[in-house]
Amino acid sequence: MPRNKYPEETVQKILDVSLRLFLEKGYEETTVLDIVNDLGGLTRGAFYHHFNSKEEVLDALGNRMFDENNPFEKVRNEKGLNGLEKLKKVIVMQNSNQDLRELNLMSMSLTKNPRILAECLEYNQNMLASSFEELLQEAIDDGSIKNIKYLKAFTSIFTLIIGIWFVPTIFPCTKKELYEKLYFAKEMFETLGVPIIDDEMLLSLEQTIERIEDLEKE
Repeated sequence: MPRNKYPEETVQKILDVSLRLFLEKGYEETTVLDIVNDLGGLTRGAFYHHFNSKEEVLDALGNRMFDENNPFEKVRNEKGLNGLEKLKKVIVMQNSNQDLRELNLMSMSLTKNPRILAECLEYNQNMLASSFEELLQEAIDDGSIKNIKYLKAFTSIFTLIIGIWFVPTIFPCTKKELYEKLYFAKEMFETLGVPIIDDEMLLSLEQTIERIEDLEKE
């Protein structure tokens, strides 16, 4: 008889408990033992059967929360929005999901690990870029942005800027420099005919910058 008849339920329980503890105590302050102690009878062995480390749990949580609230899927068939509006909504939705945003901020320190950084870059360029390219092409087709001569190259740079360039553990910078990056990116995209960073998005991104500073003080 197998030791665990419902492995998926065990994984989800580990993720649920970990999410609560990460948000309550903070990622760095939560230990694997803390997680195991809240699993209601499951052992440390059960944890390590499914996850090799706390870092893997954080990664799995981010993937689960993104899949459950995939902004690209939510806007893909939304009527009444043009391509540019869908692009804006995707970025705002990504940033407005408070739990997902907190997990992403927690995971910033992990990018100091070369393996994790490589995985982050791969995901950024292979997964996110293809989804953004689809929306950019839709925006070109409906005329909400002008034609982009080198769409794949633009999408690659766009996705790097949105998802990687603003991460201070990868590109160290002060709070002032982070704001400068934000306004530079806004002007650059507008010059290229992609006015994606509007006032609503600026407010959302500014709130994230303030939260990054708070985490650094903790």
